Amino acid sequence: MTNQTSDSQQHIFAHLSELRTRLLWSLVVMAAASILSYLFVKDIYGFLVKPLAQAMGPQDSQRLIYTDLTEAFFTYIKVAIFTGCFITFPFILMQIWRFVSPGLFSHEKNTLLPFLIGAPVLFFLGGSLVYFFILPVAFKFFLSFQSTGDQTVLPIMLEAKVGEYLDLIMVLIFAFGICFQLPVIMGILAKGGLVTPKFLAEKRRYAIVIIFTIAAFITPPDVISQISLAIPLMGLYELSILLVKYMNRHEPPAPPSDGQSLEVKPETGQETGPETKLKSGPESGPESR
Repeated sequence: MTNQTSDSQQHIFAHLSELRTRLLWSLVVMAAASILSYLFVKDIYGFLVKPLAQAMGPQDSQRLIYTDLTEAFFTYIKVAIFTGCFITFPFILMQIWRFVSPGLFSHEKNTLLPFLIGAPVLFFLGGSLVYFFILPVAFKFFLSFQSTGDQTVLPIMLEAKVGEYLDLIMVLIFAFGICFQLPVIMGILAKGGLVTPKFLAEKRRYAIVIIFTIAAFITPPDVISQISLAIPLMGLYELSILLVKYMNRHEPPAPPSDGQSLEVKPETGQETGPETKLKSGPESGPESR
């Protein structure tokens, strides 16, 4: 009993040590990517403010301002860290996979491997959607409230702070990327037997309400941006139902715990395996008499 307890503790400590190693590697790579990103932080900043600049127009003289002496510096730091986290997302998934995969059967690895590949792809698709489609529409809507002195006696002009603007952009990109993980999450839950296609189909109306609620909190406060996120999420929810159906239809049988296959005799229904040996000698029965 003592030996079994000691072995189990050694296994736990070994897993914790490996987990610590994976986390350290992820932090080191993320820090290195952030430092490297800081060398190009002005180019990254220009890329992030491009949607606002295009919405303002090429002849516009508006600008981004900062009112705190250290705001611009710390904004550049946050942009570098954001970029480092964004580009190391596939590496972090790889570390999670290398930590989990030794405890999986081969058919489980084959089932989960497509999710590992699809997660970063969906993450980048979500970020691309908000950058190329959501932000231009939202910015044009909010900039339409500007006015000249002829319209409102005193002009109403945008004087956006650089820190607040970039915080909004980075939060939206990460939020859309995480929301686009819906098929991956549903697939893993289905693999664990927590959800079924019937359950997802029956709860569709509740899922639509939750999707629009999440979209209302994440997106800027305009209907167009909310719908622009809600519609892709609803499509991803339907895709998740099809994915779970496909997984249930092609679910391979789990191997026996002892790793040996069993055969069932059609006449008696008894199980036979490699351990079963034929008895020699006369057998008692109607034929032996």
